[in-house]
Amino acid sequence: MKRTSAIWGTPVAIIVLLLVWQGYVTLSGVSPLILPGPGAVLRALLRIVQRPATWQAAWVTLGETVGGFAIATVTGIATGVILGRVAWLERALQPVLVGVQVVPKIALVPLFIVWFGFGMGSKIVIAAVLAFLPVLSNTILGVKSVEQGHRDVMTTLRAPLLNRLWLLDLPSALPALLTGLEVAIVLANIGAVVGEFLAGNDGLGHMAVAALNGFEVDVLFAVILLLAAIGGLLYLGIVLLRRLLIPWHATGRASVL
Repeated sequence: MKRTSAIWGTPVAIIVLLLVWQGYVTLSGVSPLILPGPGAVLRALLRIVQRPATWQAAWVTLGETVGGFAIATVTGIATGVILGRVAWLERALQPVLVGVQVVPKIALVPLFIVWFGFGMGSKIVIAAVLAFLPVLSNTILGVKSVEQGHRDVMTTLRAPLLNRLWLLDLPSALPALLTGLEVAIVLANIGAVVGEFLAGNDGLGHMAVAALNGFEVDVLFAVILLLAAIGGLLYLGIVLLRRLLIPWHATGRASVL
């Protein structure tokens, strides 16, 4: 019964939201230049998905997001494992990590554009920077959460360092790490789109800016829906990865699926 409620709950909530949206647009008489109705947005969405340029822009945004996420994942896991294993190094770098966390990452976007140009490179870097910290912090948390008794067993068996990392640290850190990846993939998507907003000549972010400049608000809403769909599919991929890698864990059994 709970699963049935979960299955039907989301479509019902979406229908209610659309009805409220349409009712407000109809009763308030708000200008379509401010808030178009759901029907206008749907027509705009059907119109732009028929354009090859839209799919090309979507592939650009997807490539920037996945590229930045991949860089953040590799560097975040590697750095997190080292800091999680070497306590004195983590304590030494703790002020630096805190300082990096409190810096508004969006303020660094112009600097990255100056360094890496207006192409995909700067967008990938922006996505990687935004996605790096969740991966790093959750990897450190996961590695430090390994039970001392398990470490003592590895020490007694005189297991090599690589075996300890591969057989103990990483499997134990997977629940926390995958939580970080779920956050990171969303932030990577945001970073790529923000880069396209500020200095893009391609991608869905650039399409959104062009629609806004042309006062095509219905197209702007349609582009936002496409961005939401891309972000949702990427997040769903991490959820499926969680179910595949840690079915034994509570967070692996619990899923939006």
